[in-house]
Amino acid sequence: MNNNTFIPLQPSDGSEMEAYIAMPDKQGSYPGIILLQEAFGVNHHIRNVAERISGEGYVVIAPDLFHRTAKRIEIPYDDFSAAMPHYQAISKEGLTADLQASYDWLQQQENVVREKVGSIGFCLGGRVSFLANAILPLSAAVSYYGGGIQSLLDEAVNFHAPHLFFWGGQDKHIPQEQITSIISAVKEAGKEYINVEISYADHGFHCDERGSYNPEAAKEAWAMTLAFFQNKLK
Repeated sequence: MNNNTFIPLQPSDGSEMEAYIAMPDKQGSYPGIILLQEAFGVNHHIRNVAERISGEGYVVIAPDLFHRTAKRIEIPYDDFSAAMPHYQAISKEGLTADLQASYDWLQQQENVVREKVGSIGFCLGGRVSFLANAILPLSAAVSYYGGGIQSLLDEAVNFHAPHLFFWGGQDKHIPQEQITSIISAVKEAGKEYINVEISYADHGFHCDERGSYNPEAAKEAWAMTLAFFQNKLK
């Protein structure tokens, strides 16, 4: 059996979604992770991240969040305009259904520790990971440079788990006042969080297939991400 593959899922709204699955090689019981894509699809990079996480001892599911407008579309990094129709078509209701379907799949796996599930997302996925922490009984959630989180600030009071945020200090897409409003909302809700701004990193610094990739920032943030998951999920 191939441990890394796409599987079909059916969210509660009746749509048909595929999700990429990455499993640890060895038999055992593992925490689950919902991995949430950038605006470019469940592409080579996101699948690679899924494999990196599964190699650390997690069962990973990466749902195709654009499935209502295109099936498993992969958009070039230099063509954000091609992503816009799909990006604009997603809704809180649709994302909620997709997250619930992904979580339910993890709950059904014999090798998943059911009460130990986390989420991680990048860019668009950073926003979706924020939503996931509010609607699912997670034990950990991570958002890398999540764009558009300020539209979900009223969800901070519903957080189930500590949330780890990463931002690039050189990011022109997410101004400082947005970051301040997001962290203030989480703080005022009395929820646990870690807020990390890497002053020398740009938007997308974690993705080694983008021009904004910063190897040092990526390595540092990833080490902290793994420590965070280790502490909260294992």
